[in-house]
Amino acid sequence: MNSNRYLIFLGCSTPYRVSSYEISSRKVLAKLGVELVEMPEFNCCGLPFDPVSHETMLILAAKNLALAEKEGLNILTLCPGCAGTLRKVNRILKEDKTQRDMVNSHLKEADLEFKGTVETKHLLQLLKEDVGIEKIKASVTNPLTALKVAEHNGCHLLRPKEYFDFDDPEDPETLNALIEATGATCLDYIDETECCGAPSVGVSDKVALQLARDKLNHIKMVDAQALITVCPFCHIMYDTNELRIEKTFNEVYGIPIIHYPQLLGLAMGLTPEELAFGDLRVNPQKVINLAQGAHINHE
Repeated sequence: MNSNRYLIFLGCSTPYRVSSYEISSRKVLAKLGVELVEMPEFNCCGLPFDPVSHETMLILAAKNLALAEKEGLNILTLCPGCAGTLRKVNRILKEDKTQRDMVNSHLKEADLEFKGTVETKHLLQLLKEDVGIEKIKASVTNPLTALKVAEHNGCHLLRPKEYFDFDDPEDPETLNALIEATGATCLDYIDETECCGAPSVGVSDKVALQLARDKLNHIKMVDAQALITVCPFCHIMYDTNELRIEKTFNEVYGIPIIHYPQLLGLAMGLTPEELAFGDLRVNPQKVINLAQGAHINHE
């Protein structure tokens, strides 16, 4: 299949709650020569249904995969949870004929059939494997040399390793390399691979906020000017709650939470308006100023 042409699977949260992630991703991928094709009639990836009905999760994910097979295109997702679910179900159904037959008996009603002929990649994996670090470096016209940032990969992007095998969950390197391809410095900090806290929201709001607070404290310790995310849920957890955490715990952070494609877009010379920086809750102006200052210095 054409590695520069993908069906884009937006999932549930990104288009409704983090549209800045979608907007900036579309902008930078277009500049990198990746063609995105709209995915017809997609439904939820199935992840939220798994604790209630594993069978329902399998059917929902399989329908998305079958739609992609019908189009003859691989899937690109912006959400690690969606990517992990679609990759897991793809593998399960290819290896288990009983489950595959069960799913196809349901898909038949929609004139679909799962065959196992497509694959799903998260944005980060596509940038690493299909675009490549060197091409990304070559696309940079405004090196962000004045910026020092921290990374947050999140949990679903790296685990379980049997479904996501493009990076090491204990010592990930991909996001770091992609950040540094923009000219920015990616700083190490304590507990980089720890959870953002979002999965704890439904169980204990207090625990969720404390987990996010711990992360922000560790990032503040290294004087990072921003936190770079590649997951809609992680982004929401930090960007929505940073001001709340400041008020609750009498802290001061002022750390903008920025999608990786927004960072890359600045390095490509795109404007903050084109990259939907105005949608961010934590004021990103200091990052924009540093990026624009780097552009002036570069010239």
